[in-house]
Amino acid sequence: MSRNPSTTTAPTPTAAIVGTRGYPSYYGGFETAVRSLAPALVDAGWDVVVYGRPGSTRDDDPGRDDRVRTVVTRGSETKSLSTLTYGFTSAVHAMLHKPDAALIMNVANGFWLPLFRLRGIPTLVNVDGIEWERAKWGRLAKTVFKGGAWFTARFADRLVCDAVEIARRWRQSYGVDGVFIPYGAEDPGALSIEPGLTERQYVLVVARFVPENTVGEFFEAVDLLAADHDVVIVGSSGYGGELDDKAAALAAKHERVQWLGHVSDDRRLLALWQHAGAYFHGHSVGGTNPALVQAMMCGAPTVARDTVYNREVLADSGVFVQPTPRGIRDAIVALLGDPERQQALSAAARERALAEYTWAGVNGRYEAQLRDLLRS
Repeated sequence: MSRNPSTTTAPTPTAAIVGTRGYPSYYGGFETAVRSLAPALVDAGWDVVVYGRPGSTRDDDPGRDDRVRTVVTRGSETKSLSTLTYGFTSAVHAMLHKPDAALIMNVANGFWLPLFRLRGIPTLVNVDGIEWERAKWGRLAKTVFKGGAWFTARFADRLVCDAVEIARRWRQSYGVDGVFIPYGAEDPGALSIEPGLTERQYVLVVARFVPENTVGEFFEAVDLLAADHDVVIVGSSGYGGELDDKAAALAAKHERVQWLGHVSDDRRLLALWQHAGAYFHGHSVGGTNPALVQAMMCGAPTVARDTVYNREVLADSGVFVQPTPRGIRDAIVALLGDPERQQALSAAARERALAEYTWAGVNGRYEAQLRDLLRS
């Protein structure tokens, strides 16, 4: 008697995402990426669990995809220890539950990669920027990041570099190659302008308040701008400090300056970019910056600090300046006074974003790398 061959269904692979504040969270670039990537991986056939921190997400968030599982672990909520401690507790939990693959964000979590290897969990690590060159970190923190980078180079199965220049630096410093996957951006469609502002007549900055983002120099430029131009400041340090105090003082001193702090409403932020007359992007370290590619997708005419990273992303769709208050002010005033230049930069930036920095393309690359890890 013949038998029909039995049919079996391949098990659903499990992916753990470690190193962010959770899902869905709006803190920074990693969290922005995970808000898009986690549901996309579920769509592609993965069971996804995102590790996070207490109080970093809202249970009633309308953007939450309930198919994405979340695990909250404990750690030390301090500037110097949070990444390490939450990374460790997440790594231990992942070890116990053994996902098929793990996506690790941030080289500081490189210290815990031997735990994943011990359990046979293949790892894909997004190395972020060259963290030990950031001015916001003290000597001890920079040493920690360098140590984490060494562990990452030694124990990660595969690296993701969000800029070609970052990949070159890792190849030069550690002799390892990384896969280039940038950040993506959302195409917002047409949005209404913020009440009280005029189309293409205001200056916008969106940044975490740290020295390497040229925030201090921009604030000095605001004193030169605010008599004649509206200025909108989005961001904070997250911990308070001198730059937060300066932003508050500028808003109190100048009627035309608004400091909005951290804006978690995505649509509001996208509208601010879409209608800005000049968006200042002062990030000096890192790779492909999430705020920059989103500003490009929104068509924001951009004045950027002249760095190899910003030139890689913007190409010929931005104005590049040296980080001096007078230089920043002059470039912004010139752009605000030239509608044709604004339109040309807006169109070029949006065209480049649609070609190079869509979330669909970014998510597909991550999924392909995770699949390849399973095969190899």
